[in-house]
Amino acid sequence: MASERKQQILETLAKMLESPKREKITTAALAAKLDVSEAALYRHFANKAQMFEGLIVFIEETIFGLINKISAEESDGQKQLQRILSMLLVFAEKNPGMTRVLIGDALVNEDEKLQARINQLNDRIEVTLKQSLRIAETQTGHKTDAEAQANLMLCYVVGRWQQFAKSGFKRKPMEFAQQQIISLISH
Repeated sequence: MASERKQQILETLAKMLESPKREKITTAALAAKLDVSEAALYRHFANKAQMFEGLIVFIEETIFGLINKISAEESDGQKQLQRILSMLLVFAEKNPGMTRVLIGDALVNEDEKLQARINQLNDRIEVTLKQSLRIAETQTGHKTDAEAQANLMLCYVVGRWQQFAKSGFKRKPMEFAQQQIISLISH
C-alpha cells in the first residue's frame, strides 16, 4: 500500500509538471491535488527533492532499460544510433512532465544535486551514443570524431526536449526527427 501511495504521488507530480504554465509546484498544491494533507506526503518522502529524485530514478531506469534493449537487439551501429535518438525523443513526447525534469526546468528552485543528477544522466547518454558511433565506425570504415559527434547528437536531443517544453508541449520532438536523425548520423 505504501509503495502504491508513493507511486501515486510521483504520477501526480509528473502530471502537474505537464501544465504548460510552468508554475512552481508546491507540496501544498501537490497535497491538494491528491486530496491528502502535506503531512501525508511527508510520510512517504522526506522532502520535495526526494519526490523529484523518484522521478529521475524512473527516467533513468526507463531510458537506460530501453538503451540496453536496443543495444542487445541491434548490432548495426548506425541503426542503434537511429533507434536510441528516436527513443529519447519519443520518451519526451509521451512524458511531457518528465521532459521538464530532463531539461532542468522543473528543478530550478530545487536541490542542486537534482540538476547534477540530470547532468550525469546526459553524460551517460552521450557515452552510449559514442559507443554506438564507434561500432558504426568499425562497420562502415568511415572515421569520425566520435566524441564530437556524440556531443552534437546529445545537443540535438536536448534541444528538441527544450523546444517541446518551451512551446507548451506543442512542438513535438518527433516532428522532422527522422530526416534530422538520418542527417546527423550520415555525417
